[in-house]
Amino acid sequence: MDRIDARAYDMLRPVKITPGFAEFAEGSVLIECGRTKVLCCASVEERTPPHVPEGEGWVTAEYSMLPRANRERSRRDVAKLKLSPRSAEIQRLVGRSLRAAVDLARLGERTITIDCDVLQGDGGTRTASVTGGYLALALACRKLMKDGILTQNPLNGYVAGVSAGIVENRAMLDLCYEEDSRAMVDLNCVMNDRGELIEVQGTGEGRAFTVAEQQELVRLCTKGVQELIALQKKILNQMT
Repeated sequence: MDRIDARAYDMLRPVKITPGFAEFAEGSVLIECGRTKVLCCASVEERTPPHVPEGEGWVTAEYSMLPRANRERSRRDVAKLKLSPRSAEIQRLVGRSLRAAVDLARLGERTITIDCDVLQGDGGTRTASVTGGYLALALACRKLMKDGILTQNPLNGYVAGVSAGIVENRAMLDLCYEEDSRAMVDLNCVMNDRGELIEVQGTGEGRAFTVAEQQELVRLCTKGVQELIALQKKILNQMT
């Protein structure tokens, strides 16, 4: 089968990242993966939640989709008086993924919250939130160092995420909405710049899948994450 946008099976959608998109956040980026657009903003607070050990900091995330991010309007979580299960699950994923790149002791007793707001959804919003959220976090850490609040960077590596799936029995990287809605198997993968897995979420939505198929999907994601991390590094190097 040919892909909707004529991409090769192992090719990312076009990725555009605009740093400093929000003026008042300590770190912010607008990440665009194909037609998916997510605004990621990092905010720093000089306090930590009660569960955090003394002397350590915390990194967390919040995720939401704007009412017209999709083809039909959805209600805001605040209108429902509770966070949707999907939003809660995704923001926990983003928080876990970003904490994997941080030395919380070096961060000190402060919290960095990454707000990921989906302006437009076309598949892969959670992985775009991880990739863009990492850059917002990195920019916030740079500001803390520039302001003399931190003496060393608490980041210990890079983190990015991407999806892959099986559509009509063909494994492919970075599904858009039309592909994702027809996927037999869907897999989200978060990795660091050492090629290590941080999180893998795989689901047989239309059929079960084999270990060999899972490994092929992870292989595709590895290629995609390497390209995304190279882009993260390029952007941060341009801003030094």
